[in-house]
Amino acid sequence: MAAEIVNPRNDSGTEGAPEEPFDPVFALHRGGKMAVQATVPVRNKDDLSLAYTPGVAKVCTAIAEQPELVHDYTWKSQVVAVVTDGTAVLGLGDIGPEASLPVMEGKAILFKQFGGVDAVPIALATTDTDEIVETVVRLAPSFGGVNLEDISAPRCFEIERKLQERLDIPVFHDDQHGTAIVTLAALRNAAKLTGRTLGELRGVISGAGAAGVAIAKFLLQAGLGDVAVADRKGIVSRDREDLTDVKREIAELTNKAGLSGSLETALAGADVFIGVSGGTVPEEAVAAMAPNAFVFAMANPNPEVHPDVAHKYAAVVATGRSDYPNQINNVLAFPGIFAGALQVRASRITEGMKIAAADAIADVVGDQLAADCVIPSPFDERVAPAVAAAVAAAARAEGVARR
Repeated sequence: MAAEIVNPRNDSGTEGAPEEPFDPVFALHRGGKMAVQATVPVRNKDDLSLAYTPGVAKVCTAIAEQPELVHDYTWKSQVVAVVTDGTAVLGLGDIGPEASLPVMEGKAILFKQFGGVDAVPIALATTDTDEIVETVVRLAPSFGGVNLEDISAPRCFEIERKLQERLDIPVFHDDQHGTAIVTLAALRNAAKLTGRTLGELRGVISGAGAAGVAIAKFLLQAGLGDVAVADRKGIVSRDREDLTDVKREIAELTNKAGLSGSLETALAGADVFIGVSGGTVPEEAVAAMAPNAFVFAMANPNPEVHPDVAHKYAAVVATGRSDYPNQINNVLAFPGIFAGALQVRASRITEGMKIAAADAIADVVGDQLAADCVIPSPFDERVAPAVAAAVAAAARAEGVARR
């Protein structure tokens, strides 16, 4: 049977033809979800001469003489480029740049709604690492920051590193660092709730892609006692001969316990499970975790451990879904991080700024801390301002702020 073509506006254009079912998703997306809007009026010739020629020439000349004035007299210091090549889009995989645009538009409107930051979706028709880097470097004069999005591993690591080396504006791969920051915030509060420190915990991460690698590094830096990372072939350990360069690095940094074998093996006695891979973890493996364990099963739409199963054994359960408590959602991090970084014209986003963001998110929970509230709601209006203030302060403390 052929796939049904949905006409969300019920406007088939053929008189007497049956109406197609209305689909609110297509209706919302028709024409795109964002637009460019002027911030100054152009009502007459005087306005025109100020906003454009001849008046604009004064500003251009001033910037040519003092390049830093570009932050004061253009949108540069208030706008972020959201850059993708469409190779790792949500749970859809490599769907290409055109098909990625609805997601990039969505990211841009989240920047605006939650952080007051303007963002421009840029989908690139190349998957070559060097071409992506060169393209973004050439676009950079127009932007105050770069948010890399939905670029597949391991290329995403190299692309981010090369751009950070070549640009003096924040470059942030949200799939890595945004996920890690929000995960740390939730883990800090879960540990606090159960009277433990991060150093007392042993974790297991399912997934050795962009998010899994970043989470492992970040949690260790924040003081987690130990963590093992598992991919499709089992625990990433030093004795494996099939590891990529990125996984070899992870093998050196993680798994102090020297575990080998399957994910299920690693979960025996573990305090924390973090899922960023999809798949399903057997219930018996969850049951074998330590008392008062934490299960953060973040795959969408199907968590690696169903919350009903996780609640049988875990003290705290989190997912990536909005219809369960404790949603690990990157929107808690990236709008405020970029707002804070742009506010002080930071040259980059440091590890200290990321730690500050995680602490700020965790602190918003405050007296509401409970098993079903270790992380604030994405709609909590306190989050982005708190994150922005913490990131700006950390940028100044670490010497990367320029105002």
